[in-house]
Amino acid sequence: MSNSSVAPSTASLLATFAPIFERIQEGQRAREQARSLPFEEIDWLKKARFGALRVPQEYGGFGASIVQLTELWIALGTADSNLVQALRGHFTFVEEVLNRPHSDTRERWLKRFANGELVGNGWTETGSAKLGRLETKVTRDGEHWRLDGAKYYSTGSIYADWMDVTAEDAASGEQVIALVNTHQPHIERSDDWDGFGQRTTGTGSSVFTAAHVERDEVTPFSERFGYQTAFYQLNLIAALVGVGHAIERDVAHEVAQRTRVYSHGNADRSADDAQVLQVVGKISAQVFAAHASALKAAEYQQQAFELRDSNDEQRAQAYWHAELGSAQAQVVAADQVLAAATALFNALGASAVRACKQLDRHWRNARTLASHNPLIYKERIIGDWVVNQRQPDPYQWSVGEGS
Repeated sequence: MSNSSVAPSTASLLATFAPIFERIQEGQRAREQARSLPFEEIDWLKKARFGALRVPQEYGGFGASIVQLTELWIALGTADSNLVQALRGHFTFVEEVLNRPHSDTRERWLKRFANGELVGNGWTETGSAKLGRLETKVTRDGEHWRLDGAKYYSTGSIYADWMDVTAEDAASGEQVIALVNTHQPHIERSDDWDGFGQRTTGTGSSVFTAAHVERDEVTPFSERFGYQTAFYQLNLIAALVGVGHAIERDVAHEVAQRTRVYSHGNADRSADDAQVLQVVGKISAQVFAAHASALKAAEYQQQAFELRDSNDEQRAQAYWHAELGSAQAQVVAADQVLAAATALFNALGASAVRACKQLDRHWRNARTLASHNPLIYKERIIGDWVVNQRQPDPYQWSVGEGS
């Protein structure tokens, strides 16, 4: 373990992981075309302890702030947005552990993160459970627990050593979180996500059949950290901004390399055409705005983390600012990056739509990321606050069949 107490700079963190991000980017188009899951690339990140970015240095992590984590997510997302989302459940559980009071369990988890172990998630069900209820159950089994049920959208879990699973206590009906080790024969994970974007996140079905859970790895859902929903969304916003930077990178490269021009254009080179440069300039500004909004949302969440042990009023206010900031950033990032994903084709010719270039992946990935937690509801929540000073209830979103 490191005894250093000096906080790392963002520049030093980016420099540490830049070579890995470059390697990840090199194979991104081929993975997209073949829908090849990035097991090797995830392993590179594990060995480099990317999953321990937020873990304190005294436990072997980097001690990064949430703002720094967001910058690293964006940099990784520029290389491949799928990997950012694949690690969404992991970083959220790291944040959960960081918000817990000191205990042997907390220390054990921090050491696991520093050793490269990853956590996936199993929250969403597609069965007939009503809104606010779960069909996945945990049942007392002697000194331990047994987990039975099925989840879908279990993003990143196919790469993970553990899964963070929502369930109901079969005896009490209370909603709980069960941490289950994936290295057992009682869990079946499938890559059956059939979305048109974010296709290599490892999202899909997970089935638990009498899966073993340690007795101290089941906790009430109500005890989860208060800015969890905002944090989950921040990860997707950062991935979306990463897509934006990839758009800016690719359109600049394509314009600079383009030799064919139109008779009704404005220059002998596409790179000197004022209208083409205007398109590229606007894309750059759109990405700048999305990036800035993501970092502002991250600042609110860092404040929420720092105020976790303050009085109830301060803590509640910090959690609300984190939630509101993530909603505002989601709206900005989605609008700007989706617009950029379409505009890039205005700077190029018909050859830009060739499948080998995979430029359509940017819109597909951005549209998929922007569809998580529907924008229309986030916009309404923002408006309700601005006009009526009314906060949503609850913060923790869930999905299920209506009554």
